[in-house]
Amino acid sequence: MATVREAARSARPAVPVYEGRLGEDDVPLIFRVGAVVTFVILLLPAVIVVLAGLNAGDYLTFPPQGFSLRWVWEFLRSPTFRNAYLLSMGVAFVVMLISTTIGTMAAIFMTRVRFPGRSMLRAYFLAPLMLPGVVLGLALYVFYVTTNIGLARTLLGLVIGHVLVTTPYVIGTVSAALYNFDLSLEEAARSLGAGPLTAFRKITLPLIGPGLLAGATFAFIVSFGQFDISLFLSTPNLTPLPIAMYISLRYKFEPTAAAAGVFAICLVVLSMLLTSRLMNLSRFAGLKFS
Repeated sequence: MATVREAARSARPAVPVYEGRLGEDDVPLIFRVGAVVTFVILLLPAVIVVLAGLNAGDYLTFPPQGFSLRWVWEFLRSPTFRNAYLLSMGVAFVVMLISTTIGTMAAIFMTRVRFPGRSMLRAYFLAPLMLPGVVLGLALYVFYVTTNIGLARTLLGLVIGHVLVTTPYVIGTVSAALYNFDLSLEEAARSLGAGPLTAFRKITLPLIGPGLLAGATFAFIVSFGQFDISLFLSTPNLTPLPIAMYISLRYKFEPTAAAAGVFAICLVVLSMLLTSRLMNLSRFAGLKFS
């Protein structure tokens, strides 16, 4: 019997076993070239905005007519752009807190509770990602006006609109972090006397922290740069940065808008670097941040 087993085992095709991580030489050349081309395409618009913001000319042109910090200082001195930048940061921070809280609770509920229609509920939560921003912004504005609930052209109505757009990002990242979560860890904590909130705070939250922080970062960035929703829901006296840039490009076409874009890009980069330092995102995304 042992001879038959050995013969059968020797007849099986050999399966290559890879030890350790794949090196750079193991990645096909076409994949590496495609990654570089994709990176350049994604980065090129940001580089153009930065160069246009450092333009020494009087109009927004590319290639720039020399380099100068003239329009950067003009952005810092402009009360319109400065207030719009601070307003966008404040709204994005509030939206991040609300979206992270709602999205985390929704993700936990949909990943742990099995009930009829769970897939439909998940699709309902993720629907704002499928709808064009113009359609969603117009729908919210019409809803606010027709129902006469006092949210049309108010700061609260704007925050609600941003929360609808950013919550699906949190649900997606937190759901991914909860997908392979071992519930026996929470059960062990409960068996040792920890309450539900204590077990969640000391066991679950640290383990899903990378996904939660990634979703919060996405929510902040998406809210900060949200144009479609803000176009319909922003207040007359409180203008977010994307709307202020749009108005400037429409009537003046000065490089001040590009300089504002430089500060927006810096904020996004800083938020990503801070997130990568605070949390080990490599556990969540399989990436290494140096």
